[in-house]
Order: sequence, then structure tokens, then C-alpha cells
Amino acid sequence: MPKPKVGIFSLTCCEGCQLEILNCEDELLDILGAIDLVSFGMAQSNNLDIDLDIAFVEGTVVQRSEVAILKKIRDRSKLLVAIGACATNGGVAAIDYDKDREELKRIVYGEAGDFIPSITPAALHEHVKVDFALQGCPIEKHQFINAIGYLLHGDLPLLPEYPVCTECKRKENECVLVQHNIPCMGPITSAGCDARCPSHYLGCDGCFGPVDEANVAMEYSIMKEKGMADDEISRMMQVFAAKSPIIKGQFKGD
Repeated sequence: MPKPKVGIFSLTCCEGCQLEILNCEDELLDILGAIDLVSFGMAQSNNLDIDLDIAFVEGTVVQRSEVAILKKIRDRSKLLVAIGACATNGGVAAIDYDKDREELKRIVYGEAGDFIPSITPAALHEHVKVDFALQGCPIEKHQFINAIGYLLHGDLPLLPEYPVCTECKRKENECVLVQHNIPCMGPITSAGCDARCPSHYLGCDGCFGPVDEANVAMEYSIMKEKGMADDEISRMMQVFAAKSPIIKGQFKGD
């Protein structure tokens, strides 16, 4: 039986998710033995024409050319997996997606900005069908390894459907939000990181995106009670997930 053909691609991003895949040092040879990796930009292998069984794509769509690149990847892939906060919810690049792009270019680049073909930042699902998503900024390598295993068996991966708070409870962490007044997005953020930040007395910054049915309004109210200003809460909630429907509904009226 032939090995599935896999490609790993990036649009506008820091390429941290590809780096996290390379960090699967102990497992990388086993992964490469199970798949035919025909495209991987960070590893200096990039074939843009071969049909793929699985395409992993990171990054935000912020240029017109990237729309065409993404659609071409979608057309030649049986499964397309969005990886990372940028691909799934727009990421940092989409914080001010509702602002005028030409004005933002002038503010940041001056006259040089006229040569940048920027468009409204978008998550992958706004342009193509996404079959599955791995969250995080960057993704967690253990979730990538598990996803490969599931996909090789013909199944979509299973991911946690509960918030970071559940991971904190399992580790018997003190609640940084309630007990220490540290701003924390744990109550509304998808689990999967093993509560890494709260375990070190840092508030969760929401890089895994909103958990299903997250009570964003209640979280907003709690953080206001802890002394945070409205604009601070708004910015914190939109850093990684501005294009998430549940976050857009809270702040953009969508």
C-alpha cells in the first residue's frame, strides 16, 4: 500500500508551527517512514504540483497571491488541515481586520506601503473548505503526532472539547484568575497545552482559540471585576482569535 502523500505549507506567519513539527526529533524518522512528505518549505522541499492526500497549512491569508496559493493547495488535496492560530482564527495578523487596510499600510510603512498587496486578513476557512484544525501558537507537537496517527488510520483526530481550566483542575493548580487576580483566558480557551502558562503563574493568553460554547460575556465581566480596562480585555481576547465567530460576535457585532 503506497504511503500517503503529505505537504506542509505556510502563508503569512512566523512559521512557528513548521518549526514545532521539526521539533518532533524523536518521532520524526518514524513519521517520515509512514508518509511521503513531498512538500515542506522549512525543510527546503517544495513541490507545488503533486496531488496530495493531506495538506497541512499554517498562516493567515493577507495577500491576494495567497488566496490563489491556498485554493491551489485545496484543489489538489484530499484533506486540508489548518494548523496554528493564524490559520484557524486569523492570529495576530487579524487583530485589526476591520480597519482600513490602506490607512494601516500608510501608518506602518509610509509611502512604501503602496507596493504591498495587502487584503483583509482571513483564516483559511474564509476562503476554502478546511477539514480539520490544530490550534495553538504554535501547535503542540504531541497533537501533531497524534493527528498523523489518526489520519493514517483514516480517522479525523480527537481533540479536547473542554477549556484550559479543566487541565488546571487536573494538575491541582491554584486559579490565577480568581485567587491571584491575574488576567487569564483559561475559562474560554480550548485545552491542549496542559495548562502550561497557568502552571507557571501566568494567565492563559488564549492561543488555542475559544472552546465551543465559551461564555465570552461572563469572562469579560470577571476580568473587569479584576480591574482590567475594556480596551485591555478586548485586545487580549482578540490577539489570537479575532476572526473566530464567537469572538467576532462579542466585539464586532457580527
